Order: sequence, then structure tokens, then C-alpha cells
Amino acid sequence: MSLTDKAIEQIRNLIRTGALPPGSKLPPEPELAAQLGLSRNLAREAVKALAVARILEVRRGDGTYVTSLQPSLLLEGLGGAMELLQGDSAALQDLMEARRLLEPAATALAATRISSKQLAEVKRHLDAMREAREDVELLNVHDAAFHRAVSSATGNESLLTLLEAISGRTLRARIWRGLVDDQAAGRTLVEHEAIFNALSSRDAFLSHAAALIHVSNTEQWLREHLRSTESGSQSATPGK
Repeated sequence: MSLTDKAIEQIRNLIRTGALPPGSKLPPEPELAAQLGLSRNLAREAVKALAVARILEVRRGDGTYVTSLQPSLLLEGLGGAMELLQGDSAALQDLMEARRLLEPAATALAATRISSKQLAEVKRHLDAMREAREDVELLNVHDAAFHRAVSSATGNESLLTLLEAISGRTLRARIWRGLVDDQAAGRTLVEHEAIFNALSSRDAFLSHAAALIHVSNTEQWLREHLRSTESGSQSATPGK
């Protein structure tokens, strides 16, 4: 473990033990460094790293504070990290796999908690998808909003943030599918209607199954399309 890592761990321990609770202000840098037995440079680097992780917030001219430590805040950085994976087909397939594992469970949970108002929001995006059937990009915007509304109905902010990070990073692949597969829009609408109907009946098992079928179909299409694209690229390479 590097000296910076050790410094980070020392500050994390202060937060973990309650010595620095959420919302509290850290001592000035010289005092913090002396308290932890660190050089000022190490204390500064540790604070910077924890600020990037959204554990600390540096307020210019005011000081450094412990954030609320809410899961949704701490997980925000996940989306940025996943953005770096764009263009990596293996990473994209991993994201689709993660989506398949999480989204059906979230949809099942939503079925047990969704309010009439939230169900109406899901239906609003389903209706918008029908109207945008010939516009692939607009259809996928409402597709993403449909799933966001379902995830929001779970009332679980951590789950919503995770799914937002994953689903948002697979949106390009779903648009891509709509552009190269002229049957994709029709199948997508049928699958979303099945999810909505299952949610309307407040049936957790049926909701899980409907979401699993939808995500699995998208994942299977992506894998097959990537395989055919890669094999086509190889056959077109001289000497192959």
C-alpha cells in the first residue's frame, strides 16, 4: 500500500468511526496533517482522492467537508468510469450481462411498490415509444425513460443509480440495433408492453420474467451482431 493510500485510509477511518460524520468540516490542512502524522502533501493528495470519490467536498474559500455519503452520490462516479468503456465490445457485453442480472430483479421489486402515479409515468413513455416507432433515436430516449421510471418505482436510490449507469452506457448499442435491424422497433414495443402489463397487475414474478425476456433478447442480438461483425472484419483482412 502506497503512502497516499495509507493517508486515504486514515481519513476514511475518521469518517467510518464517526469522528468525522456526514456534513462535518475537516480541520485545516496543517492541523489534519499533524493529527494524522502525515506530511501536508500526503494529506492534500488524500483529500483530493476522496473528493473525486465524492466522499469529501472541497468548497473553495470555505474548507473541506464530508459529503452526505448517500449511496446515490457515492455511485455517481460509476457512470463516468463506464463512459470510458464505450467502444470496447467485451466491456459492452459485460454491461449487458450486468443489466440482465439487475434489471429483472428491479422490475419485480417495482411491481410490489409502484404507485398509480408512477405506473402512469411508465405508460406515458410506452405511449411515446409507440408514437416514435419510426424515429430510432427518439424511441430509444423514451425506452431509457421507461426503464428509469420502472427503476424509480423501487424506491431504492442505490439500485436506480446502478441501473442508470449501466443502462445509460448501453443506450448506443440499442440505437445501433434499431438502425441495423428493421424489426427491432416492433419487438421492443411488444416486450415493453409485456413489462407494463405485468407491472399493472402488480405481479412480481411476471414482471421479472417480462424484463428478463426483454433484456436477454437485446443481449443475445448484441452478441450475435458483434460476432458477425468481427468475423466479417477478419475475412476482409488481407492474408486471412
